[in-house]
Amino acid sequence: MKKKILIYGVGPFGSLFAERLAEAGHSVFLLDHGERQQELKKYGVVTENTETGKQTVTHLPVVDSLDPLDFYDLVIVPMRKNQVADILPALTANKNVPTFLFMMNNAAGQQPFIDAVGKERVMAGFPQPGGFKKGHVMHMMPVEAKKPMMLPIGEVDGHVTRRTLEVMKILGSMRGYRVEVRKDIDDWLKTHVALLIPTLAPAVYACNTDQEHFAATRDAHVLLKRALHEALLATEDAGVTLTPPGIQLMDRIPEPIFVSILGKMAKSPTFENVLGHLRNAEDEVEYLTDEFYALIRQGNLPTPTVDQLTAYTYGRKQPLPFGSKEIPLRWGAIYGAAIGIAAVAGIAVLVKKRSNCDCEDCC
Repeated sequence: MKKKILIYGVGPFGSLFAERLAEAGHSVFLLDHGERQQELKKYGVVTENTETGKQTVTHLPVVDSLDPLDFYDLVIVPMRKNQVADILPALTANKNVPTFLFMMNNAAGQQPFIDAVGKERVMAGFPQPGGFKKGHVMHMMPVEAKKPMMLPIGEVDGHVTRRTLEVMKILGSMRGYRVEVRKDIDDWLKTHVALLIPTLAPAVYACNTDQEHFAATRDAHVLLKRALHEALLATEDAGVTLTPPGIQLMDRIPEPIFVSILGKMAKSPTFENVLGHLRNAEDEVEYLTDEFYALIRQGNLPTPTVDQLTAYTYGRKQPLPFGSKEIPLRWGAIYGAAIGIAAVAGIAVLVKKRSNCDCEDCC
């Protein structure tokens, strides 16, 4: 059954969702304010594939507000976290919408949303993929049916209800998306913030948000790697279950290998898209950095590298010199792995000799 849906906040993610939901046959309405509202009325929803350069234009009805008596089967809020407080009064005043799906980075949990509209009307999720605004056009990483993009969603109490499955079906009707219902959506969101906000974002800002500068500056990659280790440990110490569980494998990659891989990835078109988003979202990153620090204060672990790196988020340090390689790499994990492999190989040789030997002198 086709649904009546409101996209409240039509940035990169909201634009792509609007396009794909309308394509699936749903009745989609758009709500934004100021310049963005005028762009939507004049140009429609315009998205551009960052790989192919192909643009898609979708014209949809634009509403000026969410009124107390308005009804939508689903209101999706894919906004920056620091902007949501401004719209909560409008959401609170409306009593007819059964479900508000908040899709954004969030390290502080869902309680403010629950307080505003009621637990029974709140769902959480995270929008994919990355994108950034340039003029009235939203530049988006490709989302195609051949390689479905995962969308995590969940109820705030971890239960899976009829409503959960209905929202899953709505989002799953979008071309190129696969919906994953998570019983740990709050931990998922907090882990995601820990992975990116005190690590990748400030490392990019330390290089003037410039792709060539970041790709050439090994010190930024080293600081990112060390900050990642601290951020994950501190988040776990604060009572968050890191999820998905395999995320800790990334932390175990030896520093020289991690830095080498990151240096290559930093030259890719995908990373260019990441930079575009970070360049346009400095206010959001600073807000989320504050949330991250509030989260880890519930634990008791120091984070010296995170503190050093996030100073760039707050504009407290001058950028790293282009191509800087002053910080020595830590090779201990590499040496340890090599010694371990050598030891295992040696034991294997001895075992093989013993198994093949039938003389008393060598057995």
